[in-house]
Amino acid sequence: MVSIQSMARSAAVLLFLSLSVLPCPAAASDTPQALYSQGLQALQEGNFSLAVEKLTEALRADPEWVEAYINRGVAYRRLKKLPEAMADFDQALKLAPEAAEAYYNRAIVWSQQGQFQKAVDDYTLALKYSPADWQIFYNRGNAYLDMNKPAEALPDYAKALEFQPHSPEILHNRGVAHLMAGNAPQALEDFRKACALNPRFARAYYNQGRALESLNRRVEAIQAFRKFLELADPAADKTLMEQALQHLKALETENPSQTDRPD
Repeated sequence: MVSIQSMARSAAVLLFLSLSVLPCPAAASDTPQALYSQGLQALQEGNFSLAVEKLTEALRADPEWVEAYINRGVAYRRLKKLPEAMADFDQALKLAPEAAEAYYNRAIVWSQQGQFQKAVDDYTLALKYSPADWQIFYNRGNAYLDMNKPAEALPDYAKALEFQPHSPEILHNRGVAHLMAGNAPQALEDFRKACALNPRFARAYYNQGRALESLNRRVEAIQAFRKFLELADPAADKTLMEQALQHLKALETENPSQTDRPD
C-alpha cells in the first residue's frame, strides 16, 4: 500500500583527489579516507557490493568510524542483507547514541522485517536528534499506516507537508490515512492534489476511485479507475489492476451508460 522511502545522507571528503599528483597515487587511493570516499561513490552509483567492500576496508583501518558503519549498513540493506545491516546500525549507535541517521536507517530495516512498532520507536528517537527532518516524519507516518493506525499517521504527514508542501507522495499517503479513517472527502482532496502535481501518479487515481466510490459518485469513480488502468505498470501494479477491474465491473453494472460501447 505504501512505499517506504530510503535515504543515505553523507558527506564525502575526497581527500585522495588532492593527492593524486603525488608519485604514489596507488598508496593515496588506499588511505582510509579514500576508501571511505570510494565506498560512498559506489553507494551513490548503486554498486552496493563494491560499497560494502570499500567501507569494510575503511573500517579495518578505523573500527570506530560511525559514518562508515551507517553507510555500509545502507549498502547491506540495499543488498537485502538485513541482519548485516542491522548489525552495522547497532554498532553505529553503540559508538554514537545520538546518531539520528542510524536510528532512521535501522527503522527502515525494522519495517522491512514487519516490525512496525520497533520502526516507530526508532523513528521517534531519530526525531529527538533531528527534529526538522521531514523524511523521518513521513516514514514514521508510513509505519503507522502499516500498523493500521491512521489517526497517528495523519499528524506525521501534516508535519512532513510543512517542509514539503508540494510532495505528491506525502499527499497521496495522507489521503490513504484519511480514507482508512473514514474521511473520504478529505482523502479525495489529497488524491486530487497529488494527481495535479504528478498527472502520471497511477496509484493516486486508483485511490481517488476508491474515495469517489465510497462517496457514491460512481461516474467519477469509473473515470478515475479507468485513468489508473491507463497509467498502471502491469508488472508493479498487477494486484491493483485486478482490483480496479473488479471495481469497474461493479460500477459499470450499476451505470451502464458509462460502459464502453463499440463504434
